[in-house]
Amino acid sequence: MELRHLRYFIAVAETGSLTVAAERRLHTSQPSLSRQIRDLEDQVGVALLSRSARGVELTPAGKAFIDHARLALSQVDAAIEAARRAAQPSKQRFALGFLTGQEMTWLPKALHLLRDELPNIDVTVSSDYSPDLADALARGRLDLAFLRAEPGFDLDYTTVGREPLVVLMPSDHALAAQESIRPQQLVGQPFVAMANKARVLRAVVDDYLQREGVELAPTQGVDNPAMVMSLVASTRGLALIPDYVENLLPWSVVSRPLTGEAPMIDLVVGHSRSNASPILKLFLSRLSELAPKDSGRATPSRTS
Repeated sequence: MELRHLRYFIAVAETGSLTVAAERRLHTSQPSLSRQIRDLEDQVGVALLSRSARGVELTPAGKAFIDHARLALSQVDAAIEAARRAAQPSKQRFALGFLTGQEMTWLPKALHLLRDELPNIDVTVSSDYSPDLADALARGRLDLAFLRAEPGFDLDYTTVGREPLVVLMPSDHALAAQESIRPQQLVGQPFVAMANKARVLRAVVDDYLQREGVELAPTQGVDNPAMVMSLVASTRGLALIPDYVENLLPWSVVSRPLTGEAPMIDLVVGHSRSNASPILKLFLSRLSELAPKDSGRATPSRTS
């Protein structure tokens, strides 16, 4: 079994399509990818993927296999990153990651915690979607990230804030005239849902709709806020998404709060349990400064 078998398998599982995985993620041909998957299943001895009219899905064996496959790849990448850092010991690097759009709020606060060390370290900053940030932490590419508490990764999470979900809609939608939206008003409207990759946000949305007794049939499923906003504008659909995206909205999309007790989603800082960086240790020791008690944000709490 080779590392490429694991990478190919994970790409197919995450995209749900051999064609999409081959063309957009792996840049190879579909027949070649199919052969690699068959070789992997032959070596494991069981079917890991099932093909149906809906696409490619994980079998029970595949669901058991995928987390171990991700961990194996992340350990390889972490080993490579550790070796590269050891070869360049002159100045420590500290890599920060943020949910796209959150850096505007949290980057200044994060740098304030490192204020005493900034002259002595190289700080790099990147933004991405939550599952990709978690993957980068596990692989050693990031030291710390502001993200969702993604399951399936060997990471520690500390909650630093809670965000309400709001309703996104076209700026000229009939519901835009209202100050707030009842969840029942979503029924019968085109609904843009989060795809399986954004499973933390999707779980919060699904749980809220179930509590409210609202059944929606999504017309599209996407995995990042930029695509949500694009589809809301182009298909005249509605979506539920954390309120931080209000900083990113184009003129064609507006947001409205939900009536009653709006669903909330945690924002956390995450790091790998195996990361021994002294800068990370310093950052974590000052986490309480990120969420002042009078800010309305949740005080830090640890999860894993």
